[in-house]
Amino acid sequence: MMTVKPLDIAINDFDYNLPEDRIAKFPLEERDKAKLLVLREGAISENLFFELPSLLDRDSLLIYNDTKVVHARLFFTKDTGSIIEVFCLEPFEPNEIQIAFAQRGEGKWKCFVGNNKKWKQDKLCKTVIYNGRPITLKAERIKQVDNAWIINFTWDKEYSFAEVLGLMGVIPLPPYLNREAIDRDNDDYQTIYANQEGSVAAPTAGLHFTERTFSDLNSKGIKSSFVTLHVGAGTFKPVTTDSIAEHIMHTEKITVKKSVIEDLINYFDKKIICVGTTSVRTIESLYWHGVKLIENKDTETDIDILQWEPYTKEINILPKYALEAILERMEKDKVDLLCGQTQIIIAPSYKYRIVKGMITNFHQPKSTLLLLVSAMIGDKWKECYNFAKENDFRFLSFGDACLFEQ
Repeated sequence: MMTVKPLDIAINDFDYNLPEDRIAKFPLEERDKAKLLVLREGAISENLFFELPSLLDRDSLLIYNDTKVVHARLFFTKDTGSIIEVFCLEPFEPNEIQIAFAQRGEGKWKCFVGNNKKWKQDKLCKTVIYNGRPITLKAERIKQVDNAWIINFTWDKEYSFAEVLGLMGVIPLPPYLNREAIDRDNDDYQTIYANQEGSVAAPTAGLHFTERTFSDLNSKGIKSSFVTLHVGAGTFKPVTTDSIAEHIMHTEKITVKKSVIEDLINYFDKKIICVGTTSVRTIESLYWHGVKLIENKDTETDIDILQWEPYTKEINILPKYALEAILERMEKDKVDLLCGQTQIIIAPSYKYRIVKGMITNFHQPKSTLLLLVSAMIGDKWKECYNFAKENDFRFLSFGDACLFEQ
């Protein structure tokens, strides 16, 4: 059992050489024709992604993240020709994400500001023509918060902020792609099951799924279930400290339906496989929330998991009991949606409680995502990544996929 934090993990142990030409700049025309590296019982094999249904047990439960990437990058052009970028990170007022997107006329957001020194005037303005009518968005800096700004946006009350972003914003691509977004990215950088607006980055393991994949999964009787974790810009934050002890993990908003908790309880002794690291973090966070509900009846219904919480003490509570505690609380409070946030960091020495496998992409060197993978398969990640490089696999967001099982 874990009794200490994984403080001594050196991030340099999770480095590897990734040549620029191995980073996929665009997805394949047919998403499910991507390669799929499979690690099962210690053996590595190469498949194609559309073969996934034949590789999974019939009694598997697949968990997906149905978050939707928003057009979070706004470019304002000043009279001088200078361009200022405002990158919407998360809502500030109102701070509930769905309410913020539905807001009409005014709202405050926490944003990164590019070329901030050129922002001399009080307000920036951007106008587009929609249905023959001009729509104007104004941005005003309120205060600085760390390396970001609180920006007050005002616009025509006829439209929601989600509609305004859709008309004026640009979809944010990962910085390591080293290219500007183009029209096709609006579809390419979105899963086909994206539903809940709120992310600034896609849960990229899901980009490989097609209608054919879902049809084949359904035909085999493999169950699918959906959670929501809104991916923030922190997902691209590299570990810059020598050990992960000093690294501050980003916090992300999550929502989980009551029906998902019921599915997890029904499948807890079978194969629960998460599609993407965001789904992994969500599902494992549920366990620790259930533990808190069991240990302290005064724990809030909303979930809030801190970075090192799973490492602070020895826990022997079975996953099923933790999930049943969540379900019992939701039924008591008569709620069908569990909301909250998680800052959990999953790194070597972590013991997976609910997740038995994951479908994921190949991740950046020295990233927390690589730590999460290593927590499941140990040093075998090095062998998998070497195999991928030797066999022309494509890396990162638009690259190929992996299937890892415990």
